[in-house]
Amino acid sequence: MKYISVAEFANKHGISERTARNYCAVGKIEGAVLIGKTWSVPSNAELPLRKNHKLRISPLLEVLCREKESRLKGGIYHRTQVDLTYNSNHIEGSRLTHEQTRFIFETNTIGVEGETLRVDDIIETVNHFHCIDLIIDKAGERLTESFIKELHLLLKQGTSDSRKEWFAVGEYKRLPNEVGGSSTTAPADVHHEMKVLLNEYNSKKHKTFEDVIDFHQRFEAIHPFQDGNGRVGRLVMFKECLANGFVPFIITDELKMFYYRGLQEWGRVRGYLLDTCLTAQDNYKALLDYFGIKYR
Repeated sequence: MKYISVAEFANKHGISERTARNYCAVGKIEGAVLIGKTWSVPSNAELPLRKNHKLRISPLLEVLCREKESRLKGGIYHRTQVDLTYNSNHIEGSRLTHEQTRFIFETNTIGVEGETLRVDDIIETVNHFHCIDLIIDKAGERLTESFIKELHLLLKQGTSDSRKEWFAVGEYKRLPNEVGGSSTTAPADVHHEMKVLLNEYNSKKHKTFEDVIDFHQRFEAIHPFQDGNGRVGRLVMFKECLANGFVPFIITDELKMFYYRGLQEWGRVRGYLLDTCLTAQDNYKALLDYFGIKYR
């Protein structure tokens, strides 16, 4: 079994080292061992739930988990994988069609005749499927820097970007970048800004739908990674909707320009982005109605 330090465990789950050590001392972390005066924690150890914490699993998350485990075809899990992957990648320039995306998910192959496809588009499509599995598996967990970095690593591993010496896969950017012609957080300040954002977000005991959207906009403004920020950000947004009992949504290509406008205007008029997300949510609710999945 692989072990990590208390500091690594604390950073992974967004808690203080003192709290992590206390959990070890009272036996709340299964498998933790004391070597000398230092605790070692299994790398796959979970954060213990507080006594007054009750994990609420929405009917949608329950179905997604069940269909994911059984690899059921034709259900909401299948549809979410294909629609979310196709649309999120297409917004970022992928040339794969919806049908090609569906075919890759269903058969793990792709048939091409008379056209040229980019290898990165195919790799990132497969990787995005794995990212969706991860956000389903960890929907109820606290949002942390390590989890966000894990998503980026899953998304970009094996791509041509991952072979570039200056491109930090699974780590924050090393070079300045911009989005939509606007400046973003400098590389040296990303860790601090992400820590501030996550601390503020996680301190909210009862998160609203607007809180989730606000986190997404601020994440995109920081633009912490060299590339893949939009897709990672939308995956996190989907996860946080599941975690907080909100109907998640998929930003489609038809909503792309409204979505970009909403991100840019968030500080002035929040209604642009909220309305776009609510429209996308209505589209996803129609899918839930079709599959007979209840929501509030």
